[in-house]
Amino acid sequence: MELDDLYTSYKPLLQSIAYRMLGSITDAEDMVQDIFVTMQHVPVEDVRHIKAYLVKMITNRCLNTLKSAKRKREVYVGPWLPEPVIQELIPSGSPEEQVVREETVSFAMLVMLQQLSPMERVVFLLREVLAYDYGEIAEMLDKSEANCRKIYSRAKPKIERLHGEEHVSTEASSSDRFVSAFVQASRSGNFEPFVQLLVEHATLVSDGGGKVRAAIYPIQGRLRIQAFLEGIYGKGTFAAELRPVRINGDAGLLVIREGILHMAICFGGASTSSGMAEQVYFILNPDKLQHIR
Repeated sequence: MELDDLYTSYKPLLQSIAYRMLGSITDAEDMVQDIFVTMQHVPVEDVRHIKAYLVKMITNRCLNTLKSAKRKREVYVGPWLPEPVIQELIPSGSPEEQVVREETVSFAMLVMLQQLSPMERVVFLLREVLAYDYGEIAEMLDKSEANCRKIYSRAKPKIERLHGEEHVSTEASSSDRFVSAFVQASRSGNFEPFVQLLVEHATLVSDGGGKVRAAIYPIQGRLRIQAFLEGIYGKGTFAAELRPVRINGDAGLLVIREGILHMAICFGGASTSSGMAEQVYFILNPDKLQHIR
């Protein structure tokens, strides 16, 4: 297979793995480009299992990148959130919308993946997302099958504990409801109807990265979230265009003032039983919004 064909065939897969591992679409794109620059010097005809070869390359590079990024995360100002992937608004329930949702990891799940150690994350993704068996994972990571099983057994309960067995990525109809209620609240200044769509123990997380004003600590509970939102409303935070978009497959908002994107807002962890959201995410760090056109 020619290199151009390999790029076309495997770029989406490799970029998806890197994005889930790193939480940065910009870094994921750069890493995939570097992989294929390296592949120009590899005799492809001698590679027996090209998919496994490429997946091993991307996962090892992700692990190396995460090791070097650990110190940066430790000194990061406030909560660290992944970069959002923005899609044009697609009608809810359409075939196109379903495809986007199936191919995109939810923002809430991406946040949860970042709570795992790098090795737990890669083993979990290879097993859960790519359905590799433990023998294949062991070969890719140069570990024993028993070790890979042990790592997975540590990662799986962590995700279940964070996510909850009855919690899933917000359904399109639910996330549309959150967006509609948030827009109405941002016009009236009364956020009580919006916070009633959140569970009692909901959390609002803001990521400004020390570059812009943002809450340094997560805000816990409906009443505190309401007070916070009404407080920043009074400072003119939402005196802007609130543009509905899909953020990682779910409905969200872009806050645009004078043609400049200031914030992406999304919601996560909707309960299948209550239909309420557990998280509200404000991504304000300009570095994490610069890839959005």
